[in-house]
Amino acid sequence: MWLISAPCPAAPVHLVEEKAVASGEVGQGTLFLDFGRVAFGNLKLTVPDGVSSPLRVHFGEKLDGKRIDRKPPGTVRYATAEIPATPGGTVVVAPPADGRNTKQPAAVLTPAEWGVVLPFRWVEIEGWPRGASSAGIVRQAAFAETWDDDAASFECSDEMLNRIWELCRYSIKATTFAGVYVDGDRERIPYEADAYLNQLSHYATDHDLQMARDTFDRLMDHPTWPSEWAPHMVFMAHVDWMQSGGTSWIRPRYEGMKKKLLLERAGADGLIRSDDKQRSWNDIVDWPEGERDGFVFREVNTVVNAFHLAALAKMADLARAIGNDADATEYEERFKRVHALFQDKLFDAGKGAYRDGVGTTHTSSHASLFPLAFGLVPEEHRQDVAEFLAKRGMTCSVYAAQYLLEGLFETGACEDALRLITADGDRGWTHMVESGATITWEAWDLKYKPNQDWNHAWGAAPANLLPRFVLGARPLEPGWAVCRIAPCPGELTEAKGRVPTPHGGLEVHWVRNSDFHLKADLPKGVKARVELPSTRLADKVWMDGRELPATRSGGRLVVDEPFGGSFHLVVRP
Repeated sequence: MWLISAPCPAAPVHLVEEKAVASGEVGQGTLFLDFGRVAFGNLKLTVPDGVSSPLRVHFGEKLDGKRIDRKPPGTVRYATAEIPATPGGTVVVAPPADGRNTKQPAAVLTPAEWGVVLPFRWVEIEGWPRGASSAGIVRQAAFAETWDDDAASFECSDEMLNRIWELCRYSIKATTFAGVYVDGDRERIPYEADAYLNQLSHYATDHDLQMARDTFDRLMDHPTWPSEWAPHMVFMAHVDWMQSGGTSWIRPRYEGMKKKLLLERAGADGLIRSDDKQRSWNDIVDWPEGERDGFVFREVNTVVNAFHLAALAKMADLARAIGNDADATEYEERFKRVHALFQDKLFDAGKGAYRDGVGTTHTSSHASLFPLAFGLVPEEHRQDVAEFLAKRGMTCSVYAAQYLLEGLFETGACEDALRLITADGDRGWTHMVESGATITWEAWDLKYKPNQDWNHAWGAAPANLLPRFVLGARPLEPGWAVCRIAPCPGELTEAKGRVPTPHGGLEVHWVRNSDFHLKADLPKGVKARVELPSTRLADKVWMDGRELPATRSGGRLVVDEPFGGSFHLVVRP
């Protein structure tokens, strides 16, 4: 059964032939193949001589002992297909299409000429003649045509962190199979929050912009239901602008983005209101429901309003960028007015945390993690909020973890953020790595979401967090004309890597011993503002034997002059 695909805008994707990394016989007449990592694809092979009856092929994402699990939990994939007994014939082997993830118009279809694709790592072929070569069997794996494995790299002094980054990097590559960002194999539907998190990590691991843009356009035509997902569209456009530096793509989409600000739900005071249906259905806070840390839903919801404010701020930037100063001023003034109310009505100074909404004293992690990540917490309270969140730990999903960790890194709580990324137990990426995952999961574990799939890019936050904060490389101005390099080392002693920019790869390598050494190589067209960690003893910045003017900001030194090209800075006495 082949997939019939309707044309739709999507970035170019192709099939790559991959050989198994290991093979052998399991049981009587059954060939076992291991392709090393999960990928979306199917199988191509030539039926060997001596086959007189159909071959039975099994595809799996999970093992049960040393065999493919034929009854995996949740939406972990298993499928089977039959090959006719046609010795010498080359065939593409694929199972029947899944009714749910090919249902139109929502699901994203892959090209009909490919045949059905599914995520799998292992294959068993029953009836394979003993002694017949398996060298001609290949997996046809679907990836973005433009993907460059050398576009990004990351390595540090913590081996588990390296394994986590590679898991997350490959997760972004593997989930490019549809040409737009989808939420995993169960539905194969773009969702705004998934798409934004996917975009952040895609930009940190590859140079392509088109897939995010095509996903954006599809979501404008096919929006989804959660309240907080709509503002993510403004986030996506803002990240595109910061990465690309251009406004030509944004201009024709600008008016449509106004509908994503939730303004139709604003009360007379400007705060966003939620009616009964929105409180019980649309206001998502986190997903799955069990990850909400006991969040109390109220008419004025702190999380929904935080997203509204963040979208207003980013929309003001975009309006200014395209020359619409009137809109920019309107959004800036609205932000200032509503933010003051937000802080007055929702912040609990005694707890150093935000209440879930007006009319409750409950302070979930979510009510604070989103404001912290969005820069909504006043400077004098940022440390208190970060400490509140760090003590609570990973009381959120893999989705909200993006924002929890971003807020901690932004506040300088690097040790806390890295501790949460590499934590033992089943609420962190170490659990995925040690469970043998090769693509990140939809949830921390099956016990938190029994129907989860094992191929969700929204679980790959470290792919963008580690380059942005541990290496410290982020754009300060659109198009990376000026970037910030501000390493956040935590307890690490070394990190190095490459970050994609529109101008080429940006290289960073830092080492921390009694001094702190930073080497960077910037592509032409990029200048860097550098911030370096300091200590009581190592408190001056040097380059080529010359002390550089620098301004102390907390425990960091902000070098006054910008840098271009290659440079080596040292923080020492």
